[in-house]
Amino acid sequence: MAYQFHRHLSISRSTYSLPDLSPQQCRRLQSSTSSAPSTSFFSLFHHLLSISPPFPPLLLLRLTRWARSRFLDPLPLPLHSSLLLSLSTHKLYSHLRSELHFLSLSGHHSASSLLHTLSLSSPPLRRDSFSLIADMLTLSLIKTSKINSPLECYFRSGDYNLHLSTLSINPLLSSLIKEGKTDDAEKVYQDMLRRKIGPNLITLNTMINGFCKAGKLRRAGDLLEDIKSYGFEPTVITYNTLIDGYCKKGKAGKMYKADELLKDMVLKGIKPNVVTFNTLIHGYCEDLNCKAAMRIFTQMKSQGISANSITYNSLISGFCGEGKIDEAIELIRETEGCGLMPNLVSYNSIIDGFCKKGLMAEAKIWFNEMISRKIDPNVITYNTLIDGYCKHGTIEEAMGTKIKMDRKKINPNISTYNCLILGLSKKGDMKGAHEILDEMGVKNVKADLVTYNILINALCQQGDTIKAVKLLDEMYEIGIEPSHLTYNTLIDGLCKKGNIKAALNMRYRMEKNKKRANVVTYNVLIEYYCGKGEFSEGNELLNEMLEKGLVPNRVTYDVIKEGMVKKGFTPDIKGFAFDDCS
Repeated sequence: MAYQFHRHLSISRSTYSLPDLSPQQCRRLQSSTSSAPSTSFFSLFHHLLSISPPFPPLLLLRLTRWARSRFLDPLPLPLHSSLLLSLSTHKLYSHLRSELHFLSLSGHHSASSLLHTLSLSSPPLRRDSFSLIADMLTLSLIKTSKINSPLECYFRSGDYNLHLSTLSINPLLSSLIKEGKTDDAEKVYQDMLRRKIGPNLITLNTMINGFCKAGKLRRAGDLLEDIKSYGFEPTVITYNTLIDGYCKKGKAGKMYKADELLKDMVLKGIKPNVVTFNTLIHGYCEDLNCKAAMRIFTQMKSQGISANSITYNSLISGFCGEGKIDEAIELIRETEGCGLMPNLVSYNSIIDGFCKKGLMAEAKIWFNEMISRKIDPNVITYNTLIDGYCKHGTIEEAMGTKIKMDRKKINPNISTYNCLILGLSKKGDMKGAHEILDEMGVKNVKADLVTYNILINALCQQGDTIKAVKLLDEMYEIGIEPSHLTYNTLIDGLCKKGNIKAALNMRYRMEKNKKRANVVTYNVLIEYYCGKGEFSEGNELLNEMLEKGLVPNRVTYDVIKEGMVKKGFTPDIKGFAFDDCS
């Protein structure tokens, strides 16, 4: 068989001329190898790569693809590397890209092994060709693999002093940031600077976005200055990204900075767009500062930028969050006047506003209005109503809403069930709560932290701390991490049962699981000791709390006033005065 291969090879060498070989001759070559084992084919392929003049790379590629359908064994790494090198040398870049895409998908050879084999090629591979292959390979891996593979490829390319381009680095940075790996993105960014790979504006905007998402706003601000040092000018996208970062961080100081960025971009002649204003309006509304949001809204209109549904929905949600439902309804009517019909988000906000105020009849009217406008309610709409009914004691209405939801073929989610369990447990209907839990099991809806916190609280309220602690153990078993609320609820329940030893043991478990005792924990324990007349122990805990840097809250002061001062005990605390408690 090897003799036939070599005989055919000699025929091939005499019958093709550079730069082409006819498809018929290629088929002859395939036909002669069709009954051969893969090792013999690979031997022939090796000869074709080494002959002079060079065998046409496109025909080599055609043979390679035919061999894939014929043999199960992948092309050996040295042969595949030589094929890639041939495609690169002949500037057949689209075919090179396609072959690298196949390699990335198949996982036959790792990026590290491929780069290493290419580095050993003889004659040595030109640095620009090697860099191009590494660039294309990184980009292919980003599109086809988990993020660790292109990340490894990028850093391994540095070992060979390759100069990758922003065509692969920018998507790599973007993918890392999308997966929340901002630290890795920063390592890549710093490494590209060290390797003197110049970033472009997209690179810098991508990194600003990453730092903003990670809450590293100061670092994002530094990059805004770096843009100028690289000879670029920030765009509206740059500013929008920074403004969004500050808005998502919230609080007065951050919103002030977001406002300052708006002024700065206007001063620099960069015109804000609808995204800029929507981001600021949403930020202020989330911060429960609708007055400031309306100021931005007015500024937006004065600059001739038309508000859209996102603008109005942010404002409607904001006013409902502040309990100003009349203002929210005015905005609903304004949208209609602008030709923007209220949508599902608009109605969900209004219904939520009424539910939070306990105005369930009004919420139902708006629910019916959205139905009449042929706007289909979603799971959020139903959950909002169910939550409202449960919180205001009309559990029958909540259950009725759940039935309507089922009839509409809208699947309840964990929030639906949590609302119902909370409502039923508040009514003392633990049987009903367990029926809901059973339904969750049937529908394969897994209980979450909120579910367990509700059940633990209900059991503690009933004085059944043994079952409550068993639920905590169950949380550990299924991998749900208890929160401070979980532990504090149990500590409070155990204290109310008079079992201080178990309560202190629960605090130990809490701290062992890296949840430091907080102000609520100390308030519960101090109140227990005061109730027992053990003031010295309560005083000791108070001092311990202060030594740990925890700031007393209103409950702490009430406990000291009612539990200590009014009973004739004056807390002995240096540097703190509780005279106002008396």
